[in-house]
Amino acid sequence: MAAVDSRHSLPDNGGMPAVLIEVRRHYTLDEQADIMAAVHRALVAAFRIPEEDRNIRLILHEPHRFSVSADLSHPEYRTIVTIDCFAGRSAEAKRRLYAGIADGLEGLGIPRDHVSTILHEIALENWGVSGHAASDVDLGFTVEV
Repeated sequence: MAAVDSRHSLPDNGGMPAVLIEVRRHYTLDEQADIMAAVHRALVAAFRIPEEDRNIRLILHEPHRFSVSADLSHPEYRTIVTIDCFAGRSAEAKRRLYAGIADGLEGLGIPRDHVSTILHEIALENWGVSGHAASDVDLGFTVEV
């Protein structure tokens, strides 16, 4: 009797990784799109996720609701990038990600010392995709980069 494969195919945009970009400055729609694209490019390059796998949100906080250090030269540019992703990337891949995000945002006028990236690694069995644990889903890419 043949073995049954219990893994499920990943639907388009399986929600991995999930990115939240928080800013405290008003940007034009084009600037917002550029910020999101810069972070996505860094993820594709560093983590080798598929180009089409996008799950990125950008939230503007009014300055009085986003307190920052008085030492920042341009506090209006303070940017925090939080990424929820599957566990399994190497320390080197994470270093490439952090540098890629800072480089990409710096190219848009955001000082690199005003950018923080926070990475939350989540075990595959702790992430649901279309009603299935990600550990039971064919991701279509490797997490071990």
